[in-house]
Amino acid sequence: MEFGEFLWSLLIIFFMIMYFMILFSVVIDLFRNHQMNGFVKALWIIFLIFVPLISLLIYVIVYGRSMAVRQQAAVVEAQQDQAAYIQQVAGTSPAEQISQAQQLLSSGAISQEEYDKIKSKALS
Repeated sequence: MEFGEFLWSLLIIFFMIMYFMILFSVVIDLFRNHQMNGFVKALWIIFLIFVPLISLLIYVIVYGRSMAVRQQAAVVEAQQDQAAYIQQVAGTSPAEQISQAQQLLSSGAISQEEYDKIKSKALS
């Protein structure tokens, strides 16, 4: 294989990867777009299958700005879900744990030794 053939193959592979990346982002955006009805989505999928390059370019030109807005909204929603999950899993702060242990100690549910263990664990 000559160097020119290698560069040509590399260029073709690059554009194929770019094409598939754009195609997947358009298909994902089609399913993320709640303003389109199912019939219009099906038509876009058919066009993407039978007239791939033209329909892909038309979709990106027509819906490019709204694609970015939907992508940004999805990222914000994912960040909020992640923050809520971390807050749920993380539980309480050390001060809240010590306060709860103090209430249990004063009610007689735990002994002083258990309180000290909970306190040292919360502070570590």
